[in-house]
Amino acid sequence: MFRLPFHDGWTVGPKLGAFETLNGAAPTRPVTLPHDAIRDLERSAESEQGVHTGYHPGGVFEYAKTIDVPEEWRDKTVAVEFEGVYRDAVVFVNGDFVVHEPNGYAAFTAVLDPFLRYGEPNRITVEAKAHKDSRWYSGAGMYRPVHLLVADPVHFALNGLRVTTPDIDADGAVIAVASEVVNDTRHTRTVRVTWSIVGPGGIEVAGGSAPVTVLPGATATARARFAVSTPELWHPDHPSLYRLRAVAVDTDGAEIDTDAATFGIRRLQLDARHGLRINGDVVKLRGACVHHDNGPLGAVTIDAAEDRRVRLLKDAGFNALRSAHNPMSRAMLDACDRHGVLVMDELTDVWTRSKTAFDGSATFSRRWQDDIAGLVAKDFNHPSVVLYSIGNEILELASPVGATWSRRLAEGIRALDDTRFVTNGINGIIANLDQMAAAMADATAADPNTMMADMGEQMALMNASTLVTESTEESAAVLDIVGFNYADSRYELDAELFPHRVIVGSETFPAKIDVMWGLVTRLPHVIGDFTWTGWDYLGEAGIGRVDYTDVEGYEPTGTTGPHPYLLAECGDLDITGFRRTISYYREIVFGLRGDPYLAVHRPQHHGRPTAVTPWSWDDTLATWTWDVPPGSPIVVDVYADADEVELLLDGVSIGVGAVGVEKAFRARFAMDYRQGELVAVARRGGTEVGRHALRTATGDPRLVARAETSDVEVDGLGFIRITLEDESGVVVNDADRVVTVKVDGPGTLAGIGTGRARTEEPFAGPSVTTYDGRALAIVRPTGPGTIIVAVEAPGLEPATVSVNVATPSR
Repeated sequence: MFRLPFHDGWTVGPKLGAFETLNGAAPTRPVTLPHDAIRDLERSAESEQGVHTGYHPGGVFEYAKTIDVPEEWRDKTVAVEFEGVYRDAVVFVNGDFVVHEPNGYAAFTAVLDPFLRYGEPNRITVEAKAHKDSRWYSGAGMYRPVHLLVADPVHFALNGLRVTTPDIDADGAVIAVASEVVNDTRHTRTVRVTWSIVGPGGIEVAGGSAPVTVLPGATATARARFAVSTPELWHPDHPSLYRLRAVAVDTDGAEIDTDAATFGIRRLQLDARHGLRINGDVVKLRGACVHHDNGPLGAVTIDAAEDRRVRLLKDAGFNALRSAHNPMSRAMLDACDRHGVLVMDELTDVWTRSKTAFDGSATFSRRWQDDIAGLVAKDFNHPSVVLYSIGNEILELASPVGATWSRRLAEGIRALDDTRFVTNGINGIIANLDQMAAAMADATAADPNTMMADMGEQMALMNASTLVTESTEESAAVLDIVGFNYADSRYELDAELFPHRVIVGSETFPAKIDVMWGLVTRLPHVIGDFTWTGWDYLGEAGIGRVDYTDVEGYEPTGTTGPHPYLLAECGDLDITGFRRTISYYREIVFGLRGDPYLAVHRPQHHGRPTAVTPWSWDDTLATWTWDVPPGSPIVVDVYADADEVELLLDGVSIGVGAVGVEKAFRARFAMDYRQGELVAVARRGGTEVGRHALRTATGDPRLVARAETSDVEVDGLGFIRITLEDESGVVVNDADRVVTVKVDGPGTLAGIGTGRARTEEPFAGPSVTTYDGRALAIVRPTGPGTIIVAVEAPGLEPATVSVNVATPSR
């Protein structure tokens, strides 16, 4: 079988019915896959999808591509593999229906053989729609990779190569391999499958072969077990990977197909006394929830973007990701394998009760088995995957019927993969909305801003109620690990009520990480915490914003950010990959950073009243460059794992503050702003344990463009960081400019953006206003060569950077 990217030569346009005309709709245009059909549509406060999608509209779209089908393909089987089409994908060949896939996150295959016209052009069309079917920005269209598959009638099944490691000890490991072989001929065929296993060092460590006879129209599985001496085990701290290759040959020795998979050797253990153990070591999950979009790229999934997200999240201190609330992309799973990041992969956001008008609940009861099979098939060989989540905040979970569904889904996963653990993101309040209605009405009767500030405490109280305990017991009992959303009030309670229960904080408020991590480290049955969220995302717009309430016309809007809010504004990292101040606070709480960290409140807003949500963090920056008069009042926070912090400005002490007076791991100072060097010195027991310094930028700002890497592959991406800096590299955050990007050479501008949550600037560019002195441009190669990226801004010298593009080495 050859499996080739099928990304070029497509067009996209509005899907028209048989009796419709364009009537002003956008015309058909050429695109390269993966592609998001929603990203560049005009946003509006009147969008029916509203805050959920960041005020993007929905739509129905048609992709089309014409391919020449050679005569020699008559004796082959031809298919197109889609890793994800959002949503309700319908595939046609030459106008004939081939397949329908309602799940926008499920991979599926369209077998083209019955519909092809050989020796002539064939037209493939794919329809997709997105409209009021998601609680976050989903994007639309063929947003994940697509591949053309051409195989002999006898071939390896797609996703049919599976590896397990059933026995591992200090001396060796047993590797069990299985290869499914498909026979699409009218005759019985016998083939020999040969496997070879290559270790992390590139040396073959085991191998062998076995014959397999396959009846006509059937599939048969060839199996073998191999012993590997002194294996290098996969672990988040040292993610060693092995490579398995399978070759099928006919009776005359002719090669008919090949297959390959990457895997890791690791042992999982779980109990309430030790928690989660990997290879015998207790591992606490420093987790982040992540949505599937890629910021300025929209929903587009490209390997380089997924790898970058995983790498930067791990650099920020996370060792686990929860894919919220849908199956993770293959590319991100590969990246998690490489970088040693554990995965909770989630099946769905809904079961049979809907959360939005046109979500997947209507068809879930008919397709749940297919969805589970697709999830497991995608994840099976990935050592990073340790948890399957069967849902998120399911509405019917606390009912007897919901408990039946819980058991059905959990057992459905175990029937296909019993090597991992099953969880569910349970929110006892959401599961008991009818019974909670009166209590929630009382809470919301108060001032809306006060209600939002107290929401976390109210949720904790209600989640710890007897109602939640009793109504969720059966659904929780079917799980290996009980996932709780915003229910840390249950952690110690459940240790008494259910002494064998293992818990994970599947979703928690970001500002409570000091409390959360204290519980995780103190309670062995609590295996980790997943903050909402690790990386900011599109949609659920403004859920983590900070409002200044003295603005004329201000009206409380709760968790809803009014138009033109685009981003949630609640990630540790913003959509460009820039770490916000909360990220460094979390790193200190995790015990991964010894030095303190300076976070400065914007002096322009000093003393103004604010309204926040439980997902908000302080409106702070790590900078000492402010366009305010000397002597302006300013508040400085210092995050530190220490007893006290001394603050110095140009060597003169501003004062000493105790850490943890108002909030753990934080000292707060009120002072006057003056330019210079601000230094925080942290001490424990009178001894210095670390320091952090900020220096005021001097002189006029310069425009700087830096490529994160100067060499990329032709199917990769170039990430260009754009900053306003002084001569010594200090970012000038208080002098934002409109920057314009021009790309010359074999590449295009794939997206440009900043971390600004409230904006009307499009990601398509070519211009954007920097946010706190920063922006990110993403360049997509169109072929090998050198791409020149030029950046301009009014009143500043242009900046240029080059990116060398090579053909893929793999």
